[in-house]
Amino acid sequence: MSDKAQMISELKEIVKPYIQDEEAFENLHEDTNFITDLKINSANLIDVILDVEDKYDIELDNDSMDKMLSVKAALEVIKTKISEK
Repeated sequence: MSDKAQMISELKEIVKPYIQDEEAFENLHEDTNFITDLKINSANLIDVILDVEDKYDIELDNDSMDKMLSVKAALEVIKTKISEK
């Protein structure tokens, strides 16, 4: 399993409690948008971000948080923050 596939899998576990669209979740891919596709509301998106910070032991600034709207964007933000540690 590639790093990316593993991170997508981990991300899926993180967002799972907050999703409202089961079908979009089952078909989750890089271009899946957390808000429009998975129907995660903005309050729950904060929970997702906090869970991501805990999982990867990183701290996300507001710019990073604003970018984390899709799976692909989240992966990029997480990778960048891990590489800065």
